[in-house]
Amino acid sequence: MFTTKRIYTKTQIIVLSAFFIMASLALHAFAEEKGLGTIQGTVKAKKAKYIKDSIAYIENVTSTFEPQKEHAVMDQKNMAFIPHVLPLLKGTTVDFLNSDMVQHNIYSPDAVADNMNLGTWLKGEVRPFTFNKLGVASMRCNVHVDMLAYVLVLQNSYFARVNNDGSFSITNVPEGKYTLKLWNERYKAEDRQIEVKANAPAAVEFELK
Repeated sequence: MFTTKRIYTKTQIIVLSAFFIMASLALHAFAEEKGLGTIQGTVKAKKAKYIKDSIAYIENVTSTFEPQKEHAVMDQKNMAFIPHVLPLLKGTTVDFLNSDMVQHNIYSPDAVADNMNLGTWLKGEVRPFTFNKLGVASMRCNVHVDMLAYVLVLQNSYFARVNNDGSFSITNVPEGKYTLKLWNERYKAEDRQIEVKANAPAAVEFELK
């Protein structure tokens, strides 16, 4: 009986230790999340179609952001770039594809993309390029001059694509005051100064003109 009791006591200790470790980790995670907030926004325009492909983003955050290891993708399909607008973090590599049965080219006349020209190739080939400068790079095909896309190279990961109904959400933003911007291919919107708090979403509205 004495031996059985000692084994049972050790089991209790192991279970209780595991419980306290899990509880400590949960509390630590909760403490880290307490300082994070959300930006809930809307974009208005004279016509709903103007909103398409708009990107909302925080201009600058005092922190270092590592680009994703997985490559982003921009395809050429049905004689168009897909997606038409690609937002990404500085240092991200993009794989450029050709999914059409015709030859396509990839080049950019912009310094943001180092005035790159990846050449011309047929369906099935992939050519990568890493964007190491902040700004907007237009992507073009010198075989088909009407093809056009944009790559937005951003300083931080707090950005969102605006939905067709004009709504967007940027989550897990550290508490603080920021400048929020809206990028659109043809129209402009005034910057917004916002304050993010953990206890309530920061509401913001843009109007494209």
